[in-house]
Amino acid sequence: MLALKVKTFAVVAVLSFIFACTHVRISDLQRDPGKYSNKEITVAGQVTEAFGVMGNGAYQLNDGSGTIWIISEGYGVPTNGAKVAITGRLFQGASFGGRAFGLALKQSRRR
Repeated sequence: MLALKVKTFAVVAVLSFIFACTHVRISDLQRDPGKYSNKEITVAGQVTEAFGVMGNGAYQLNDGSGTIWIISEGYGVPTNGAKVAITGRLFQGASFGGRAFGLALKQSRRR
């Protein structure tokens, strides 16, 4: 019985945490990036392109409404085709490894 209560509490805690962050469609970020500036936001989708080395890198995420580059420093890079949800801060002028990405999300955690 105690194990069930602990599991239930864990599920509720995780769901509360996920919904506490603003979940945003990529097209909304692209349409009005100023609205999301300096806010922690969450996006989810499928990885369509990725490169990285030693826990750092960048990957492109597609949620069906658009694509955005995710800059990952210390979180690793998922493989192409992986479905992920990430949380981070939106910024413009992103670059990694000598490559410019324009609008991007700097990852602060992966779900």
